[in-house]
Amino acid sequence: MLDAQWNGLRIAVLLPCYNEGATILSVVTGFRAALPGARIYVYDNNSTDDTAMRAALAGATVMREPRQGKGHVVRRMFADVEADLYLICDGDGTYRPEDAPELLRRLLGDGADMVVGTRRGVREDAGRQGHAFGNRLFNRLYRGLFGADFTDIFSGYRAFSRRFVKSFPAVSAGFEIETEMSVHASQLKLPVCEIPLDYGRRPEGSTSKLSTWRDGARILWMFAMLMKETRPFTFFAGLAAAMFSAALVLAIPVLVHYAETGLVPRLPSWMLALALTLTSCLMLTAGLILDSLARARAEQLRLHYMQLPAPARLIELAQGAADEASPGTIVAIGKPGAPIDKADVA
Repeated sequence: MLDAQWNGLRIAVLLPCYNEGATILSVVTGFRAALPGARIYVYDNNSTDDTAMRAALAGATVMREPRQGKGHVVRRMFADVEADLYLICDGDGTYRPEDAPELLRRLLGDGADMVVGTRRGVREDAGRQGHAFGNRLFNRLYRGLFGADFTDIFSGYRAFSRRFVKSFPAVSAGFEIETEMSVHASQLKLPVCEIPLDYGRRPEGSTSKLSTWRDGARILWMFAMLMKETRPFTFFAGLAAAMFSAALVLAIPVLVHYAETGLVPRLPSWMLALALTLTSCLMLTAGLILDSLARARAEQLRLHYMQLPAPARLIELAQGAADEASPGTIVAIGKPGAPIDKADVA
């Protein structure tokens, strides 16, 4: 159960669902027990089973999103729901509702904007070997492209501050929305943290909506688009380097032959090499210009994020803990009444 001091905070549990009739009743019941003061929202994404009815019977507020895809659902949830703290979880029963209070405590205790519940062992066994391999591959690729802030970018169990939710653009349509969340946090350098949590298999009668190859291709495409939008110089410099390398492969034999004979017998190769060289220069120039625009866009997003006020109740908690603490203490907001003395830290 949540700490009594947090009762003044509005907490929203968001459950995007598509044909989760076999599990949604137990999931909603679990969150109602774990977070008694929270409002639970189930967003039904064109389910053909009784997901919506079971969620309503369990006590959830049921909404509908007609555009198919998890990204559309998350964008709608973040726009519609007003709260101080948000928690999002898949409705397939693979995550434990009992872990929700710990995610929220960590969110407040670390002053974070996003806490990710990483899945223990998911890179070794994600239900199917293709999914396990994909998790390993894409997490490694993410760390190489965007930084080492996250170890499980596809986790569907996360807690957010209001600032994160209302500053997140959410342009993705499908399961790649989790990747976009991670890149958004990395781009704005928001405080984030991870908690390793147990991750179970779907119960009998519940099937995964993921397609190894189709969704893998979509995630790769999203990586490329996010790279172009957030790190355009690196993206276009890579393209320019590839084109210039191809131009060198074509041009060197022609230049060698010209140095030996004074003739250019392979004129088409020479012209193609010149075209590739010019294109690589244009790519590099475009990367430089777009990099400045990307920095300006990140600054605007950061300013918008800073203009969003922190929950008044959270400010009261921080101020009250600071007033009670003696000089030379470190206040842990997530665990009220437990200031840490510097001597203890040493």
